[in-house]
Amino acid sequence: MVQQVLACKSAVKGWRWPRSEVGVLWLLTLLIGLLSIAPLSRLVWTAIAPEGVPDLARLMQVVGTPRVLRATGNTVIIALAATALAVVLGTLAAWLVALTTMRTKQAWVFAFILPLMIPPQVTALAWLQALSPSGLLITGLHALGISLDMQGHQPLYSMWGIILLLGLHNAPLVFLSVRAGLRRLPAELVEAARVTGASPLRVMLTVILPLARPAIFAGAALSFVAAAGNFGIQAMLGIPGRVPTLITLVYQQLNNSGPGALPDMAVLSILIAAITLGGLLLSGFLGGRHDVRVTGTPRRLQQPLNRWRLPVEIGVWAAMVLTLVMPLSALITTSLTRGFGQALTLQSLTLENYRNALFAYPAIRTAFFTSLGLTLLAVVILTVVALFMAFFLSWQRTRLVGLLHLSSELAYALPGIVTGIAAILFFLKPLPLINVSLYGTVWIILAAYLSNFLALVLRPTLAGFAQIERSLDEAAQLAGAGFLRRMRDILLPLAAPSAIAGAVLVFLTALNEIQVSILLVTSNTQTLGPMIVFLDEGGSSTLAAAVGCLMILIVLLFMLLATRLMRKLPEGVLPWQA
Repeated sequence: MVQQVLACKSAVKGWRWPRSEVGVLWLLTLLIGLLSIAPLSRLVWTAIAPEGVPDLARLMQVVGTPRVLRATGNTVIIALAATALAVVLGTLAAWLVALTTMRTKQAWVFAFILPLMIPPQVTALAWLQALSPSGLLITGLHALGISLDMQGHQPLYSMWGIILLLGLHNAPLVFLSVRAGLRRLPAELVEAARVTGASPLRVMLTVILPLARPAIFAGAALSFVAAAGNFGIQAMLGIPGRVPTLITLVYQQLNNSGPGALPDMAVLSILIAAITLGGLLLSGFLGGRHDVRVTGTPRRLQQPLNRWRLPVEIGVWAAMVLTLVMPLSALITTSLTRGFGQALTLQSLTLENYRNALFAYPAIRTAFFTSLGLTLLAVVILTVVALFMAFFLSWQRTRLVGLLHLSSELAYALPGIVTGIAAILFFLKPLPLINVSLYGTVWIILAAYLSNFLALVLRPTLAGFAQIERSLDEAAQLAGAGFLRRMRDILLPLAAPSAIAGAVLVFLTALNEIQVSILLVTSNTQTLGPMIVFLDEGGSSTLAAAVGCLMILIVLLFMLLATRLMRKLPEGVLPWQA
C-alpha cells in the first residue's frame, strides 16, 4: 500500500522533493564542491594554465625534464613491483584464512592487519633500526656466526628497500579484497574438482584463483594506488638513498622554493594522479576481461591441511615474527637507549626519550593534541555527512548525487599529497566575502581531511543503508514526519552501527596520517604524523623512536577497543575480523 501511494504521488505532474531534502542536498553539494571539486579543478587549471591562459608547451617542458622523467620511472617501477609482492603475500594469506583449517586465525589476522594501521613512516623507522649495525637482525645473525659486511651502507636506502617495505605494508589491502572474494565462492565447484581427483594445488590454480580474479585485481589496484602515493616510506628511504620519486620531488621542491613552485608542483601532482588512475583503470580492465560469475549458494569452504597444518602454522607465525615483531622490537629497543646504535643494557636503559616525548618537548605535545582535535572534528563532520549522503545515494539518486559520490571517491583514490597541493592552491588566497586565508592554519588541514576521508566512512554507511527496509521511511513520510525527523528517529539509529564502523576507520587513519598533512603543516600548526620525519631528519632518532612507539600504542589500544565493541558492529566492517 505504501509503495502504491508513493508511486501515485511520484506520477503526479509537478511533484517535487520536500524543501528539507532539497536544502540538505544543496548543503552537501556546497560542502563537497568547496572541499573536493573546486580544489581539484583549481589544481588541473593551474597545471594547464598557470598564467590564466593554457600553456601546454610549458607543461610538456616540466614533464620532460630529466629529473622528472627519472622520478616518474622510479614511481612506476616501485608501484608495480611493490604491488606484485603485495598480491602474492595478500592472496596467500587470504587463502589460508578463508579456505583452510589453519588455527588461531583471529589472532593472526589481527597481527597481519596491524602494519596497515601503523603509520608508514613509523614502519620505515622500525625497519631502519632493525637493520642497523646494532639492530636485532644483524645482532642475531652475528650470534649465529653469520657476518654481513654492509660497509656502513643501510640496505633499505635503495629502490629494493622501498619495494620491500611497500609490499609488506600493502599486503593487507590485497588480503582484505581477496578474502572477501573467496568467501563468496560456491563450495560445490571445489568439491566437484576434488571428486574428480584434482590435487589441492590443481584446485587452487584451475578453480579458486580464476574465480577470485576480480578480487585479486581489485586488491592489486588498491595496493598500486597506495604504493604510488605512500609518502612515509618513500621519503624515509628514498631521500637518503637518492631514489627520487614524484612524491618526494614535490615535497623537496616545495620546501626549497615555497609557494612559488606551486605551478610546477601542480603539474607533478597531475602526473601522480594520472599514474594512479591509470593503474586503477588497467586493473579494472584486467580483472573484468572474463566473466567469472557462478551460481550456487556461497557457504564456508574449508580445505584440510592435514599433515601440513602444523608446518604451515609455524611458518606463518615465523613470518609474522620476522616482519612485525622484529622491526617493532628494534624500534622499542632504540626508544629505550640514550643514543642511536647503542645496545640495550642495564647501563644504557633509559626512559628519558619517553619523558621528553610526553613532557619536555611542547611541539610534540601540541602536535598530538592538534591531530587529536582535527581527527575528532573530522570524524564527527564526516559521519553526519556520510549518513545524509547515504540516504540520497540509496533512495534518491540523481545525476547530482552521482557526481557528488564520484567526487568523494576520486578524492579518496588520489594520493594524499595531491589533495594537499590542491588545498594549498585553492585556499592560499583569501576566501571571498570573509577575506581570510586558510593557508598556514589548522583549518586547511581539516578541509583536506574532510575531502580525503569522506569515502572511507561513506562506504560502510552505504552498506548499512542497504540493510534498512525502505518501507519504514515511506510509512513515516505518509504519517507526516519531515525529512530531518525521519532521519533522527528512524534512519540514523538503524544506520548508526555502520557509520560508527566507518568513523573508527577514519579515526585510525587520520590520527597519524602523513600523506595529506606533510605539505600543509607549518611551525605553528604541527600534526603528529609528520613529526617522525622531522625528528629523524633532525638527527633525533631515539626521540623519533619513542614517538613512534607511542603512536603504535595509540593505534593498538583503539583497535583493541573496537574489537571489544565488535558484537555491536555489523559483521565484516572491521578489517581485522577473521
